Amino acid sequence: MRERLDRQGWSYGEVARRGGIPRSTVHHLATTERLVRMPQPATLEGLSRGLDLPLDALRRAAAEACGINVYADAKEPASPTSPADPEVDLLIASVQKLSSDDRRHVAALVESLLERAPETD
Repeated sequence: MRERLDRQGWSYGEVARRGGIPRSTVHHLATTERLVRMPQPATLEGLSRGLDLPLDALRRAAAEACGINVYADAKEPASPTSPADPEVDLLIASVQKLSSDDRRHVAALVESLLERAPETD
């Protein structure tokens, strides 16, 4: 985000105005080394408009800033035009709030569900 601001010569205020989000939010997200939680979907949409970047790229960057590894699905390449799945966004944003013990339980459940899912080729 900082790189984009510097390259375009945009201020926090300009990005905020273009995206319809508070300047303080743009400043916080641009200057925070590691995010504690995922920004709200509306915030990411505003940043997408304000920074003139694809929403998917901002989602991935925000997830990585939260310490969440994002892997592209080899069968379905990421596309900036594909609609977001609010259930996936909610899961990603919520899982970081769980204790490490609860995250292990969730991971085990997901692995179990994936193992029993039929292969689709």
